[in-house]
Amino acid sequence: MAVDRSFWRGKRVLITGHTGFKGGWLALWLTQLGADVVGYALPPVGAAHLFGALRLQELLRHEEGDIRDQAHLLAVMQSHRPDVVFHLAAQALVRPSYDDPVETYDVNVMGSLKVLECVRRCPSVRAVVMVTTDKCYDNKEWCWAYREIDPMGGHDPYSSSKGAMELMVASYRRSYFSVSVAGKPTPAVATVRAGNVIGGGDWSEGRLVPDLVRAFSANAPAVIRNRHAVRPWQHVLQPLRGYLQLAQQLVSSGHDHAEAWNFGPQEDDCQPVGALVQQMTALWGDGRTWVDQTDPDAPHEAHFLKLDSAKARGRLGWRSSCDLPEALRLTVSWYRAHSLGQDMRAISLDQIAQQAHEDGDAVP
Repeated sequence: MAVDRSFWRGKRVLITGHTGFKGGWLALWLTQLGADVVGYALPPVGAAHLFGALRLQELLRHEEGDIRDQAHLLAVMQSHRPDVVFHLAAQALVRPSYDDPVETYDVNVMGSLKVLECVRRCPSVRAVVMVTTDKCYDNKEWCWAYREIDPMGGHDPYSSSKGAMELMVASYRRSYFSVSVAGKPTPAVATVRAGNVIGGGDWSEGRLVPDLVRAFSANAPAVIRNRHAVRPWQHVLQPLRGYLQLAQQLVSSGHDHAEAWNFGPQEDDCQPVGALVQQMTALWGDGRTWVDQTDPDAPHEAHFLKLDSAKARGRLGWRSSCDLPEALRLTVSWYRAHSLGQDMRAISLDQIAQQAHEDGDAVP
């Protein structure tokens, strides 16, 4: 199954979190597929951000707002009458969740609940893709990959907030979004769990690749923590392609696909932090270096995590076709181009086209 341009042409789509990293890439892809996109999110954070680099405000209807403001979000949703909703707005970082757990749970659980409450009151919506994380699982630190049927959990506030979000969505799906309620059709609602996503345009504090880019750009040694921790690395376009394919199925076949889905990388791309750092340092060149300063008193973070994506491969025909070396090459070339003042919308569209061509998808 491919991403189908004819399906998305003219579709009304609402994206929460379009000013963020994954949301920005998804918004760009959808606008180039011909979708009519409205984005609802807080203003972009920091001096550098993907929303500005891609000049997304020229391509879509941009609405600034907090997903916890139910009245505002509902007004936007009812005005735009979306066919499909992608929910990506979140507090998306582990370490800040330790500093402000109340904000983390409020945004990730109650904010997501309010998104679904708005969907309940917007009869145009046919499909909803709720984005959580691979960290929603009860991580046993074992060698086996986690399947969609494995228990939710989470040691830190961020991870457990996403596990709680999964449970909340499952409850809403059974209670309000079954095949029909009171004889009326309801939206098909799915959750999606990706790995550690990398790519150009991420400037988040405390994430590995942005931290490397900041250090390398300043000609300073990059400071690394948890270099032995194993993560499922993948380029941002790979899970986004899965989200698009899933949304197509939710609309066309409805509740048959309204469940949880993993979109993880190839098994060989589950590598230690140190291995990724070495590869990216070599790609960047210019004599850049890094140092390991693992803090034994740092807050807990998972050591080993892997996703089983057999269901997406078997039922959606999705596969991760971009391996880690290629993902790092795309990432480094994006940041290099940005530093040279190049047209980042054009660069990003070219990367989407490259991946789409390899995957047999609709090419912008």
